Amino acid sequence: MKSTVYDLKAKLATVGEQLQAVENELVSKLANPAVAMEEINKLESQKADLQKRFDLLKEAHDRAVAEQEARIRRDNPIGAAATDKERLIAAKAEFIRATIQGRPIADEVRNVLRAIPSPNTTGGDKFLPSTLSEQLIYEPFVTNPLRGAIRVTNIKGLEIPKIAYTLDDDGFITDEETAKELELEGDRVTFGRNKFKVKAAISDTVLHGSDLALVQYVENALRSGLAAKEKKVTFATSGPDAEKHMSFYQVGIKEVEGADLYEAILNAIADLHEDFRERARVVMRFADWVKILQKLANSSVALYQAQPEQIIGKPVIFSDAAVTPIVGDLSYVHLNYDGELVYDSDKDVDSGDYLFVLTGWMDQHILLKSAFRLAKVVPTV
Repeated sequence: MKSTVYDLKAKLATVGEQLQAVENELVSKLANPAVAMEEINKLESQKADLQKRFDLLKEAHDRAVAEQEARIRRDNPIGAAATDKERLIAAKAEFIRATIQGRPIADEVRNVLRAIPSPNTTGGDKFLPSTLSEQLIYEPFVTNPLRGAIRVTNIKGLEIPKIAYTLDDDGFITDEETAKELELEGDRVTFGRNKFKVKAAISDTVLHGSDLALVQYVENALRSGLAAKEKKVTFATSGPDAEKHMSFYQVGIKEVEGADLYEAILNAIADLHEDFRERARVVMRFADWVKILQKLANSSVALYQAQPEQIIGKPVIFSDAAVTPIVGDLSYVHLNYDGELVYDSDKDVDSGDYLFVLTGWMDQHILLKSAFRLAKVVPTV
């Protein structure tokens, strides 16, 4: 019968005590000239024997402890985690694996991820745990350049005013274009529910790899998918009628012309009302920015070292999807994810990969078209 860690620990303590007793006796008799060397040699032999026993028991004990810890990490990786960060990663990994493999999600995992308990008992949707949902929606997206400049919320049935402040005097809006827009289209925006799906394809090697690698892979895939959807609707030049109001290029923003890109952008900035011009940014392609530099620099290296804001006068955000430069106050763009994200799993029959699928609902509104301009190039004849 295999000894337990508890048994080995007790035996190790017993042999350790015997070894210590022999060592103490040996030291005591070494200091006594009356003790014969034969007795001292006998004690040295006992000490060597006990030391060998102690070393072998310690090896067995340490091996049993390592096996026990590995078993705990395998059977309960969350409980075995040393820090809150490791506990969160372990919970996310177990959540993903359980979803893919069709296993029940443990209560401990739900507690760590702040998940809604037992979502399937009545056959309803499986809502993504709050911790995962908040991180996917609110954390900055590397591939969506507008994140950090636009407003982002996760509110079910959201309705907001187009202008966040009011005064007793109805005539406080000094921009005639804005006043006309509010009169024609109303002063409030109601966000809808446009359904989308994001799929993360997971191979066997990733699924059964380390917790950290699995979590990073899936979260990066989902974030990239969400960001791609956001960029697609924001810069779409055509598409479904239900999504046209989300795009700078289909919502009816005023175009301001110039003989070249640089002139068109400056004219667009100047054409904005001062309420919007002060906080305006320029969204444009990097390739277009290089064209502006090439024209302005005239072989001067110094200009290439200048920041875009020093040349244009406003902060610049680069996006290859911005086929026509956009100028305006991006705080008047509001992206809302309507309620909880729903998760599910599937399998790609062609590749054999597992699929972790998110379903959600989003809407984006350009609250005031008058807060923006499109910089259009019209070469002089």
